[in-house]
Formats: sequence, structure tokens, C-alpha cells
Amino acid sequence: MTVTLADVAARAQVSPATVSRVLNGNYPVAAATRERVLRAVDDLDYVLNGPASALAAATSDLVGVLVNDIADPFFGIMAGAVQSEIGGPGGRAGGERMAVVCNTGGSPERELTYLTLLQRQRAAAVVLTGGAIEDAEHAAAIAGKLRRLAEAGSRVVLCGRPPSPDTDAVAALTFDNRGGGRQITEHLLGLGHRRVGYIAGPEERTTTRHRLEGHRAALAARDIEDDPALTVHGPYDRRSGYDATVELLRRAPDLTAVVAANDTVALGACAALRDKGLRIPDDVSVAGFDDLPFSIDVVPALTTVRLPLHEAGARAGRIAMGKEKPPPGGVATVHGELMVRGSTAGPRRSR
Repeated sequence: MTVTLADVAARAQVSPATVSRVLNGNYPVAAATRERVLRAVDDLDYVLNGPASALAAATSDLVGVLVNDIADPFFGIMAGAVQSEIGGPGGRAGGERMAVVCNTGGSPERELTYLTLLQRQRAAAVVLTGGAIEDAEHAAAIAGKLRRLAEAGSRVVLCGRPPSPDTDAVAALTFDNRGGGRQITEHLLGLGHRRVGYIAGPEERTTTRHRLEGHRAALAARDIEDDPALTVHGPYDRRSGYDATVELLRRAPDLTAVVAANDTVALGACAALRDKGLRIPDDVSVAGFDDLPFSIDVVPALTTVRLPLHEAGARAGRIAMGKEKPPPGGVATVHGELMVRGSTAGPRRSR
């Protein structure tokens, strides 16, 4: 049965006029009311009828790109690369499409809301970047949204994200975070380090778990105990790297190396070590992940795992625009490359 505007109004306990104002965005509505209406739209899977031209075309000229934090170079690089590939035949403005970057701020609710809004706008394509949230209920809700987008004619691509279960119409370019995590720790162990601190990302993220699993696999391969005291979780930002390093030094003054969840976290780790009077890599080696643009310019240059973020984002954009076929089976693994630089060396003295 077709869901109507009145059905949404009844579910949200507001007037149909209020629902219309929220959906059209042409009148101020209280934040709590707006969220209640959008929740009802989600619950009922309501799709607003668009203009006649959009109905005729089935999809619009809009391309949605979901990111966790546009200020983070990891997401900015991929979003920019996607946008560079979205032009082409079919758009009503000389073949161009309009990219809309949706900044979720890591909120599961905002992720779902943006997907609903993009479905209602009949987006030509949707690209989701970065790791997924590890919550069964949320994963099921996301899979449902992606399936409905694909059924409505939108091309959906996951970039740097694990495949969505039971969603065959969604292409995925997934990063080999486990392999990269194992590579970086194997590098340090090969240099002779045995007390390696690990600064992990947020516990609820797939990227965090996969990189940490790679780290632990490298330890296990060398019969080195995984000491829980040597792992600290936190956000993917510089402050987290600083605070976690201070905590690691408190727990294990004898550590000789630190692996950071990403390059931004590694910057914070380096700052904390310097503030403690420790030299990099003479006293403590530091390694990151991603190979963000600043990594080669810091002093010493950062050893890290290079993920081809621009290349992956551009490929996701081409697949989203139909310029390139999806990978066989709908899933391709994007591998990282170990970049050895000046921030790592063998342990030179015990402290």
C-alpha cells in the first residue's frame, strides 16, 4: 500500500502541513519536530513525489557522497575524487551532475536520514565512504536503505567500506585494513621491537577492528603476547593520539614503538613523545596508516601504510556514473602499500 503524507503526519503526531514544511525545507521547524518527522519518514519508507521531470527521468542529476568528517583528509580526498568523475552524458546541465557531500559526523541516525533524503530526491548515485558502524540493527537498516535506493534506479557504491549483506546491487571497494595492519606491525617487529603500543580508533567501527586484527595477527605470528595494556582506543584525531600516547607511556614506560590508527593520530603521538623528551625514532618509533599528504613532510617523515584514496574514490565515481563496470561479484579489495620512512628504526636503548 502506498504511504501518504497523511500517514507520515499521523506517525509523527504533527499536521500534514508540518510534514510538508520539513520535507520541502522552505519553512523553519523546531529541531525536535523535524527529527520526529524524519524518523516517521524512515519508519514508513515514505518517498515524496518529485517534480514531473524527475518522475520522467526516474533519477535526478544529484549524486550523494556520505562522509564521516569532511575536515578529515581521508574523507576529503575520496569525496573530491568521486566528484571529479561524476560528469558525463545524461545530466541535464551539459552532462554534469551535482555532488552533495553529506557529513554524518559519525552519527548512525544522520547516516540513515541522509540516505532517506537522497532516496526522496531520486539521486542518480550514492557513494558511502569509510568504515561501517558495527551494530546489527543499524547494519540491517542501512542494508534496507541501500536496497531501496538500488531498486529505485540509483547506483550505489561503497568506498573503503565492507560489502553490505544481502545487497547484490551495491558495488563495494573495500580496503584491506587487516593486511595493512599486519604489514605495519610486521615491519616494527622485523626491526626488533617487542613492546609495541597500539592506538586504535573507535571500538564500534569496522576499520578499527580490522586494523587491530591485523596488528594482533602479526604479534601472534611471532609468538608475542598481545598485552591488553598496550592498546588504547579513541577517536581518529590528533588529540586522541596525544592522550593515548601519554597513557601508553604511563602503562608501559619500556615501550619502544607506537602504531597509530591513522596518520592524524600518529601526529598526536609524535607530539606527546616530544613533550616527554623522547626522540623519534631513537627512543620510540612511530607508524601511522593511510599515507595522508602531510605524512611525508613531517619530521621525521612518517612510516605508514599507503591507501590509494584518490584512486579508489575516482573508481567509485566512475562505477557510480556507469563509466566503469562494477568489479566481478560486486566487490573488489583495495590493498595498501607499506611506506618506510624516517619515523621507524630498530630499538636503540632500553628506558
